Amino acid sequence: MAIGDLDDYPWDKVTPYRERAAEHPDGICDLSIGSPVDPTPRIIRDALVEATDAHGYPTAAGTPEVRSAICDWFARRRGVPGLEERNVLPTIGSKELVALLPTLLGLGEGDVVVHPRAAYPTYDVGARVAGATPVPSDDPAEWPEETKLVWINSPGNPDGRVWSADELRAAVERARELGAVLASDECYAELGWDGPWATERVPSVLDPRVAGDSRKNLLSVYSLSKQSNLAGYRAAFVAGCGRIVAQLLKNRKHLGLMPPAPVQHAMAVALGDDEHVAHQREIYRARRELLKPAIEEAGFRVEGSEAGLYLWATEDRDAWESMARLAELGILAGPGVFYGDFFPRHVRLSLTVSDERARAASERLRAVAD
Repeated sequence: MAIGDLDDYPWDKVTPYRERAAEHPDGICDLSIGSPVDPTPRIIRDALVEATDAHGYPTAAGTPEVRSAICDWFARRRGVPGLEERNVLPTIGSKELVALLPTLLGLGEGDVVVHPRAAYPTYDVGARVAGATPVPSDDPAEWPEETKLVWINSPGNPDGRVWSADELRAAVERARELGAVLASDECYAELGWDGPWATERVPSVLDPRVAGDSRKNLLSVYSLSKQSNLAGYRAAFVAGCGRIVAQLLKNRKHLGLMPPAPVQHAMAVALGDDEHVAHQREIYRARRELLKPAIEEAGFRVEGSEAGLYLWATEDRDAWESMARLAELGILAGPGVFYGDFFPRHVRLSLTVSDERARAASERLRAVAD
């Protein structure tokens, strides 16, 4: 298919529910889209200002400063030692990479791109734009022989699923049997809440426990949008197999996909500072502790959601009915149907809302439970 064949942007369908929620006397509590609401840390804003004398073109490969920072961060925060500058590449946010990766890898008709069953829709869009066939599946045994690219999202959006090291290793082994590239979208890895992930590191596909002694055909995709509140900066990166990174770099040079030089410097500073990430994590934890019990008391069942920025919930009714019920309370959610065909009875609620709006939503939900 061509890009002109894409459907209308799905969030337009939410407009009537947004309008109804906005009629609440105390205003709307918008839990629908995961766009950060907290300030960008001062240390990062100062770094951006320092680098505004950017008179020359930036490099698609990234400056030595940002590539070194990415390598150091993977070793320190993700348990992935030994990355070199040839293994990493900054990107203009992670969404453009997700959308373009099948095209940049040269996939097309007859090729299969596997993605999660509960999935951020851009995995599907990227496959179709390249002319490949998207196949939703979480079971490596089901992945067809025609598979050329596998997307894993851990922690997942919308469902908050975390793949353990053992599960990731099984996925890597199956991808290697197929000769497929395995790309792991790990953008929420610093935000573990329940079970082992409250204290243990969420594993990366590049972790030696998973990858063994070879990163061949493996990629980890990461974004600073959530942990550093840099959504407006479009600051992300990919790391892994040096051969694939080189292929991506070559093709990205032709397309002019170059993160702005000031953003690259700000990224390097952000990656070197763990304190602001820990601070933001605690902000999200507090909002989650408000919203999760409140949505459960209101009759919803929260499933998965062991990590990440969302509560994946159902009251065992059609998602649009749940959307309407929440809108009557002045609360806007995201319908599960936006995240695949398998979840027509779920809604997604985001933690990216101010403390005041999180309290308001919690109070409204508890009021209908009384």
